[in-house]
Parts: sequence; structure tokens; C-alpha cells
Amino acid sequence: MRLTIRTNIAMRALMYCAVNGGRTVRKADIAQACNTSENHMAQVINTLANHGLVQTTRGRHGGLTLKRAPEDITVGEVFRHLEAGVPFAECFDPETNTCPISCSCRLKGTLQKALAEFYAELDSVTLADLVNGNQPLEAALTLG
Repeated sequence: MRLTIRTNIAMRALMYCAVNGGRTVRKADIAQACNTSENHMAQVINTLANHGLVQTTRGRHGGLTLKRAPEDITVGEVFRHLEAGVPFAECFDPETNTCPISCSCRLKGTLQKALAEFYAELDSVTLADLVNGNQPLEAALTLG
């Protein structure tokens, strides 16, 4: 299993917002701190806003903030929002599945169980768990 770049960037952006809680942060600052392009960051921010995770403000003093408390955002929720369109295996998408053994294969059920456990673990971790008391992260992401 591999995390998509968009989900990785999204988690970095959310951690940045959480570390700088109560402040409106700029896309350019997040992109620089998270070592990604502003273009990628803009796409991710748009997705996060569409799913109600961040609030964006346009204009000269615009930027973004978390829309909910870090304690109310789970890693599992973020992953589901960003990874939803990516089937884990070919057989998980009935419209594009061309696997000749999918009707008799037991691997799909095993993978579904493993994914359920994976997401259950991610659901147990909040954004607050990732940032609270994490001084090295705070040092790396706090606005000057």
C-alpha cells in the first residue's frame, strides 16, 4: 500500500494549520514549510475545503484555518476523503475490473478486512494527537 502524494500533502497542510491554530495561514507559507509546490497545495486546499476540513478566506489578508477543532478531525476521515477515488486493487472497482479470477478469488475478502483494520487504526488518531506536545513538529511548522 502506498499513500498518494495528495493525501500526504493534505496531512502536512492540516498539521501546519493545527500547529498555527487560531491564525489564518497562507498557502505559500504552507507549501514552503511542507516542501511542495503552491499549485499542488492549492489543489489539496480546495479538496480539504470541499470536505469541510478547512475554511478559506480570499483577499489580501486571506488564507485558511481549520474549520473544526483538531480533536474532531481523524486521520481516517482525511484518508477516506482523499483516497476514495483510488481503488485499492483492480477487483475493488466492478466497472473496471478485468481480473479473470475475481469471482473465485479469496484475496479480495482478506484485503477488505485488512483495509477495515487499517482505517479503524487511522480513525483512532486525531489531528490533535499528531501535533499536541510534538515540539519538533511545532518548531518546523510554527509561523515566525
